[in-house]
Amino acid sequence: MEDIKKYKTVVISDVHLGSSGSKAEDATTFLKQISCEKLILNGDIIDGWQLKKYGTWRKKHTGFLRVVLRMMEKDNTKVIYIRGNHDDFLDQVMPLVVGKNFQIRRDYVLKSGNKKFFVTHGDVFDSITSHMKWLAYLGDIGYTFLLWINKFYNQYRSFRGLPYFSLSQSIKQKVKMAVNFISDFEEKLAELAKARHCDGIICGHIHKPDIKTFDGITYMNSGDWVESLSALVEDHNHEWSLVYFYTVPKKEIPLTHEKLTLEDWPKAV
Repeated sequence: MEDIKKYKTVVISDVHLGSSGSKAEDATTFLKQISCEKLILNGDIIDGWQLKKYGTWRKKHTGFLRVVLRMMEKDNTKVIYIRGNHDDFLDQVMPLVVGKNFQIRRDYVLKSGNKKFFVTHGDVFDSITSHMKWLAYLGDIGYTFLLWINKFYNQYRSFRGLPYFSLSQSIKQKVKMAVNFISDFEEKLAELAKARHCDGIICGHIHKPDIKTFDGITYMNSGDWVESLSALVEDHNHEWSLVYFYTVPKKEIPLTHEKLTLEDWPKAV
């Protein structure tokens, strides 16, 4: 039996349960290999947009939620579900607190050592999503098609004995408009953290895992479970790192880390 990796806090986002692109089984396997005091589900966990159109809820999607419930019961894990744009149906029940270990919120302030992080999905500064929702839905259709192509491309790679490769992620990184949008997104979120008198921001939304600083403000993005298969983790020394879950044919390589210690990050002025 594999050793369970123990963390203080784990942040995952953008699992998109109900969509064809969701790597729900990988996300479930990841959760089974870790334990944590606090699990933050930072938006777009359930893809309401896809389920309204042509998405399908499958057994593996239910399996992910069952593991989350098991963590709450077995490990006494506190679960905080942050509403994203694809699970905006949660607006009807927010804020919701169930017992001591589960709550649904729009945002959250997380204490980590002597630091404070503002936790939000990130769509608050996505003007296309906020003010031109029809265009956001149209973009979602194109993105879904790209993921469909990506699926067959990786079936071919698996046949050749090659590891998973995110074709869609690679394309986004090379398109100038997408690169500029991501850069603006990161800077705006860092400004939000400063406005909330926090030392950093924790978000998701754009499917690009990262840890960086902007004028003394720490920006951390947990990535996604469609392309990157990534999460943010905090150990008991309050060190944060990005964790990647990789799959290769007939073998799983569960965790690789990129670490950055909070002591190396300057505090907000």
